[in-house]
Amino acid sequence: MLDNYINEALASVQVTRQEFSELMIRLLDYGVLCRDESQTEAMLYDRYVQCAALVEEYLAVLNVRVQHDRQFFFVRIFPPGANVPGVPDDDSSPFNHGFRVRPSQHEVAVILVLRAEYQKSLREGQVDEKGRAMLSLEGLAIAMNNLLKRQLPEGLVERKQIFRRLKQLRLIQYQLEDDLDSDESWISIQPSITSFVGEEVLQALVEGGASGEQTQRITSVGDDSTENEGAADINEELS
Repeated sequence: MLDNYINEALASVQVTRQEFSELMIRLLDYGVLCRDESQTEAMLYDRYVQCAALVEEYLAVLNVRVQHDRQFFFVRIFPPGANVPGVPDDDSSPFNHGFRVRPSQHEVAVILVLRAEYQKSLREGQVDEKGRAMLSLEGLAIAMNNLLKRQLPEGLVERKQIFRRLKQLRLIQYQLEDDLDSDESWISIQPSITSFVGEEVLQALVEGGASGEQTQRITSVGDDSTENEGAADINEELS
């Protein structure tokens, strides 16, 4: 019966079973779709829009929530129990495993600072028509020192791993990884950063640093295909 319902719903929006399967596998694996990321994600995002109601109904059975930003064309999913900025949590039961990932302390620190710098760019009107804000690596390093009294990793390998991870999470974008060798390089902060760090944590950070309890309220969505994980609440302190 469920099979028939899905087939009929897909037929009504002109999406094949194979296309729906491809969309769901990608969304559950990556945890996010960003239309501007690549040609493949543009195609999958447009397909999501075609059958959004069915996708949300399908995921609702698992208590997985969907955040769809129509202004900046991205979709992100959150597992049960995750704290989603701007969305009331209708199920506060613990969810300690599944498609979650716990970022490293360095990753948490960079995410926090990127969110603060993005908010600053919003206030100053320094975002483009797609909601992206540019930031130099030198500016990021200065902001980390000012806000958290922390430094970016000195080792290039570790530094590139952090930026690669944040790019996978669709929080930043850059052209070539080799460009990250220089402090004069620039990265683009994506508008989806706002779904990671809520206003409460951001305000605490600006006023003097977020506590461990407050950083637990940051929701990160993983898309590491090698770990096959997804979203998690960050519950490590920064120090």
